[in-house]
Order: sequence, then structure tokens, then C-alpha cells
Amino acid sequence: MDVGEGSSRVQHAPSNTREDTIQVGHTLLIKVPSGDIRSIKLEKDSTVNLGKFGSFYGNELVGQPFGLTYEIIDKKLKVLPPRPMQEVEDTEATNELINDGQFVQPLTVDEIEALKKAGLHASEIIKKQIEQHANYSLKTEYSKEKYKKRKEMKYSKSFSVIEPTMHNVCEYWFNKDQNRLRDIRPDTLAQMMSLANIRPGGRYLAVDDASGVVVSAILDRLGGQGRLLTICDIESPPAYPVMVQMNFRKEAVAPVLSSLNWATADEEYTPIIASTDPPAGKFKSDGQRARLNKRKVASDALMQTREDLFAGEFEGLIIATEYDPYSIIEKLYPYLAGSASIVVHSPQVQVVANLQNQLRDLPGYLGPSVTEGWLRQYQVLPGRTHPMMNASGSGGFIFHVIKIYDDPTASSAMAHRHRKKAKQSSEAPSTGTNDTKEDSVTLATSESTPAPAQDVEMRIS
Repeated sequence: MDVGEGSSRVQHAPSNTREDTIQVGHTLLIKVPSGDIRSIKLEKDSTVNLGKFGSFYGNELVGQPFGLTYEIIDKKLKVLPPRPMQEVEDTEATNELINDGQFVQPLTVDEIEALKKAGLHASEIIKKQIEQHANYSLKTEYSKEKYKKRKEMKYSKSFSVIEPTMHNVCEYWFNKDQNRLRDIRPDTLAQMMSLANIRPGGRYLAVDDASGVVVSAILDRLGGQGRLLTICDIESPPAYPVMVQMNFRKEAVAPVLSSLNWATADEEYTPIIASTDPPAGKFKSDGQRARLNKRKVASDALMQTREDLFAGEFEGLIIATEYDPYSIIEKLYPYLAGSASIVVHSPQVQVVANLQNQLRDLPGYLGPSVTEGWLRQYQVLPGRTHPMMNASGSGGFIFHVIKIYDDPTASSAMAHRHRKKAKQSSEAPSTGTNDTKEDSVTLATSESTPAPAQDVEMRIS
């Protein structure tokens, strides 16, 4: 591996759930010069083929950090330094006199293919095309940069390994097939995690029919600490394809993640567990012993997971499913702790709007609300910062509510405050002294005593 002169390694924050470097068995997201992102699994002693962009030995990536850009040279990799942002000087040139006809570029396709087979570097091929381009000098500086970028996308034999963050993985799946994610965009997923207050050490319930994007995001935030229990509609543990690209460490996920189906999540249901004892009283072979021991571990794990669910006190419930969310909330409501957040995502607004109307008048729910995220991406370059022309139509709709305990005898804090003030006012002593009281009594008595007869006659005269 040639790290190249002037190259820099990308420093990332340490993660408790995944490796910081590329390892054998990882599923990598490779970004080729055309802008496409491909998913490949890195096998030991394998050759990775990127089509027209070249092929390389997979062992060249083992032990390297994520986020670097490589150039393929004779099936070996050379790390390219980060490309700096360059200022583009504005000139008086315009594109109005340019005629992009058939003979503007003298180099034919056959000649370009011959140059590529001769081993000429992509930069040399682009340089020859620029030299023989009839109207290149008439282009503006911005057009020249775009022209070079298009040619690099076409001829460059390089690629970048994208770091498997939750944002990058969610964006990859959303662009690939947003229906499998139920229209959960990266910004929508981040808002769901914030509303549910996902944090390390927390205990959460999840119903995820969105290819595991919700489960992956929760596990990423838990960082190997806490508890996540998922409810699904199949007997075997669900397969979440999004988790494949996250490259989680098994020892960080296994103690945290458990799954139940809707039958085993019912307290009145009694699971049918096969016997773990040998039929003849003793093991016939080591293979039989291993199978029965494995069966016992699975049954014990199932019963332990049921006990965890029925113990309750979970801090949040996140739902992304095609089933009716009201029935799911009604089923799992008893297992949520007080002030637990309930977050529901749906591609259709009517689903969450109906849920809001159903829970608005119930005493056990506080502040039901429906929101829709809006995302607009920007190109940020010196002198060329502008919003992108294309944008996502919708990332779905989010419903959020907080569970509260229904106590008929409870009163609001304001009512309690008013009662306290009234009690203090009734018990407060008078501000006057005893002498003042006696004076007021004497004055009242003297005012009520009849005047002497002499004074009465004088007033009559």
C-alpha cells in the first residue's frame, strides 16, 4: 500500500459498536468517480472488480481507516491526498459563442481507448482532450471546471471508501430503494431518534419493518450499553439488511438486542418449547449433546426476553411498520415507563393523523403531534454556493406523544399553587396592634353614644 506523499489519514471518533478500521468480512460502501455507490463484501485474498474503473486486491484495504480516496495502479492502491477547495476567478468569457458540434473534439473514441490500453494516466488523457478541444478557451472558468470534472468521472480509476455512519448508510439505502425504508430519510431518522430520546444505557422497544434502519440507528446511539427489544411477526430472529453495512461488532450487539414475535409478546401465551433432555436419558453422540444444549440456550433466552418485556419500564417505543400503529401502542403501552416517548413514522399522513385523533382525548397520552421534515441540499463551493436543483419529495410523517400515568385524583400544578396561596392568606395574622384595636372600639362606642341634652338644644336653636 502506497500512502502517497502529502496524504492525510482521516481521524474518526472511537465507536463502541463498530471497528475504526477496515477488516476482513466487512461490507463496504465504495463511491466510484461517476458518483455511484456500490456495496461490496471484503473477503480475504480476493480481487475486487469495479468494472471500467479497475480492479484491485482486497487485502490492500485491510487495516486502513474509512473515508480515504484511493487510486488503482496495477491492482494496487495508492492513497490520494484530499483535494482542496480552489477559488475560481470570474472572467468576462461567456458560453454564447460556443458551438458544440461533431468536430469540436478531434480525438475519437478509438483513439481514447488506445490511449487507455497504452497505460496512459487519466490526467494525461484529459490533458490531451483539452489541448485538442476547439472551443475550450472560449468557455468560462466555471464551465472549464465542470468539463474537467466530467472527464475525471469518465476516465479516472479511483474510488473512496465511505465511513459507515448511520447518515451515510441510510442515505445509501434511501437512494437505492426508498420504499424498503418506508421513505425514512436521514434527516427524518435523526428527528425520530431525538424525539424518542435515544441515549446510551436506555431501554427501548422497537417495531421495525423498514429493513432495520430504525434498529440500526438505536443500536448506533446506544453504543453497546442499554437494552433494545424488537417485536416482529416472524418466529425466527428478523434479518435487518441495513445492519450489514453498519458492520457492528457482535460482542457489542448481542447483549443489547433481543427479539420477540407478537405471540411470545403476549402474557397469556405459553410458548411451546421442545424438550432439552435426551430421549434415552443419556446422550448418544456429541452432536446430539451440542444440538440439545443449543436448544436449551435458545429456550432460556426466549424466557428471559419475555421476562424483560413483562417487567416493563421501557423508556421509549419507536414504530415504523405497515400495521395499524394504534393497536401496537395499545398492546405495548403497559410496558412503558412514565414520560416515555412514543414515536411513529409513516409514509402516509392519514395514518398518523388518525392516530393523533384517536389518542388526543385519552388520559394516558400527553401532547400528540404530527410533523413532516423538509430537506434541501446545497452545493458549497467558493463563489458557487447554491441549492441543488433536485430535492426529495418527502421523508414521511412523524407522530410523537408522551405517556403519562392516569390518576383521577391528581390535579394540575396551578390548582395546587392557588390552594396553597389561599391557605396562607387565611392563616396570616392581622397587621394592627392591641392599642389600635382598643382605640377603634372606643371610637366606635363614642360615635354611637347620644349627645348631651344641652348640645341638642343648641343645635335646635
